[in-house]
Amino acid sequence: MMLETLGQKTITGIENLGKFSRFAGGAIGAITKTIFVPRSYSLVLTQMNVIGVQSVPVVMATGAFVGMILAIQAYGQLASMGLEERLGVLINIAVVKELGPVLAAVMLAGRVGGALTAELGTMNVTEQIAAVRSMGTDPMKYLVAPRVLACLLLTPFLIIYADLLGILGGYVISVYQLKINAGAYWNYSAMGLELWDITTGILKGFFFGGAIALISCYKGFTCREGAQGVGQACTEAFVGSFMAILAMNYVFAVVLDAIYKTFWPIRSLL
Repeated sequence: MMLETLGQKTITGIENLGKFSRFAGGAIGAITKTIFVPRSYSLVLTQMNVIGVQSVPVVMATGAFVGMILAIQAYGQLASMGLEERLGVLINIAVVKELGPVLAAVMLAGRVGGALTAELGTMNVTEQIAAVRSMGTDPMKYLVAPRVLACLLLTPFLIIYADLLGILGGYVISVYQLKINAGAYWNYSAMGLELWDITTGILKGFFFGGAIALISCYKGFTCREGAQGVGQACTEAFVGSFMAILAMNYVFAVVLDAIYKTFWPIRSLL
């Protein structure tokens, strides 16, 4: 009985993975068509305002508090070794490479992903998606492509905002509360932080944004009927996006570290 249940769940998981792959392939095709159709740009701009502009305050607040908390938590450890002036290096590298991109993406998964799933799920339950299809319009091109494109384009910029506020938040706490020399803070930060670190953090934004949008739109398109179905789809979209972000971040950490050590082997040992 247990083996039968496990087998059934495995088959269902593979089936769902196949459906999602087909959905993602259709979305990529619709995005390619949308890029070359200027009439569709207005739809993308509308979603950019909803997804990107309205997410700026919460993402910036997240980044600021991350930097401030890092400063408070790390100061004691560095001060015990007489390295408190190097606090900026720890804060900036942690924020730019890992915490900024990941936490900004998680906030977007909660705010944007839930909204996308609820919106498309409600349209699916009320048969609005079927109505769009019956009028000869491809719902992937009209509903999915603008949302995915907006997430792909704006998530890196939101991550930059989160990084900036994280650095400034850490600076304010380090200099004004912990009384670390401001010149030393910036000098050590400039010595430790490289363009590679900033670039890799921003690069993650494209993949995180694409994962959030695709998973959320897929859950909205395939949700079960009723308010309970829409609510469950929102929960599954957030959990799926969160797990995808963590898994992709791990893959990025391994791959980018290998690339860095391959092309800059001496600097990686310093």
